[in-house]
Amino acid sequence: MRTQSRRGRRALFAAAAAGTMITPLLAACSGAGGGGGSSSHSINVLMVNNPQMVELQKLTAANFTKDTGITVHFTVLPENDVRDKISQDFANQAGQYDVATLSNYEIPIYAKNGWLHPIDSYVKKDTAFDQQDILKPMQQALTAADGKLYGEPFYGESSFLMYRKDVFQKKGLTMPAKPTWQQVANLAAKVDGAEPGMKGICLRGLPGWGEMLAPLTTVVNTFGGTWFDKNWQAQLTSPAFKKATQFYVDLVRKHGESGAPQAGFAECLNDTTQGKTAMWYDATSGAGSLEASGSPVKGKMGYVPAPVDKTDSSGWLYTWAWGIQKASKHADDAWKFISWASGKDYEKLVGEKAGWANVPAGKRSSTYDIPQYRKEAAAFADVTRNAISSAKPNDPGVQPRPAPGIQFVDIPEFTDLGTKVSQELSSAIAGRQSVDSALKKSQQLAEAVGKKYQGS
Repeated sequence: MRTQSRRGRRALFAAAAAGTMITPLLAACSGAGGGGGSSSHSINVLMVNNPQMVELQKLTAANFTKDTGITVHFTVLPENDVRDKISQDFANQAGQYDVATLSNYEIPIYAKNGWLHPIDSYVKKDTAFDQQDILKPMQQALTAADGKLYGEPFYGESSFLMYRKDVFQKKGLTMPAKPTWQQVANLAAKVDGAEPGMKGICLRGLPGWGEMLAPLTTVVNTFGGTWFDKNWQAQLTSPAFKKATQFYVDLVRKHGESGAPQAGFAECLNDTTQGKTAMWYDATSGAGSLEASGSPVKGKMGYVPAPVDKTDSSGWLYTWAWGIQKASKHADDAWKFISWASGKDYEKLVGEKAGWANVPAGKRSSTYDIPQYRKEAAAFADVTRNAISSAKPNDPGVQPRPAPGIQFVDIPEFTDLGTKVSQELSSAIAGRQSVDSALKKSQQLAEAVGKKYQGS
């Protein structure tokens, strides 16, 4: 998940367009139902400018608008900008935008605040959409505390371990089918320096609640730690949290990439593509780039589930999803757009028009039964699907949690808390302070947040 810091974290995908684009897609005159081009049938969509969304924008007028007569006006912005604009418009319930791209971090929070339109009734009526085809963890992550559904995924991801099969073979090493973190650490030591300039593993060290803390928190979870116990008591100095963090910091310092404190998703992707690292633990979305035409490592990579310690699985869960603003006056038309954009036919349209590698996958079970997609993504499709299917957003560790989330804690304060904690821990990776010192400072920050929820 590149997240919030571009996508700070998550820049899961590189921005496909710079700056702001406000593009009205005019309805075709032959629109169905006589609504083509009618101003009474139009919606405003605010979305992030990653490649999949830009492709959607290109396909809308000639397909969705032509078939429904609904004009779609897109506002497309970089991740940080779009988050700010969505938050402002939805918080004020200004109603300027009917639909927006939201992640599984924002949707439960926005739903609790009364900013989103529940979509259960639409799903029930729209049998062709086939809600049961949506992967269960995605459905769960987009369902709020009230039990209602508030979003539909456009695409999804988890995390897994990527490694150089050819390098392992040359060294006489075997990657376990389900590796533990200790096994990964042992392997990192053995493949460190296997080729000139090659490091054993790449792990994010770049500050950001969605950068470094995304992979690190999955390590904390599987080592038996948690940010908060069920009573909102901060746990950052607990033995399990400390053990996981020390392990992560030691591994990246001993066998990780050069410049680790400044390395996020983009940097690790580049290092892996350029043969500078033998292993990489990160978002499943990275595999598409590694296996892309022209990639120096295409066909050389292996993919296995996220490493574990005390849990059966440890991959994270992230999705860019569609949500309808509660104040929207065009909710019916908004649903028709969502149903199309997240539907089975749209995936086939993208595959045929833009290539199967560009299909917004990771959300539907049926996607992995499409022969053309399976052929294109053969190296990583099943591992990705299994990673998403085994993700447990409400139960990612070994003890009860006070809020959902695997690589984050789903509360509004986590963006600030996580960013500050990541700065302390990145400093430890850089060798400017000890892990103990970083966690003591972080514990104080977490305690201040926890107190807001205790007794509530």
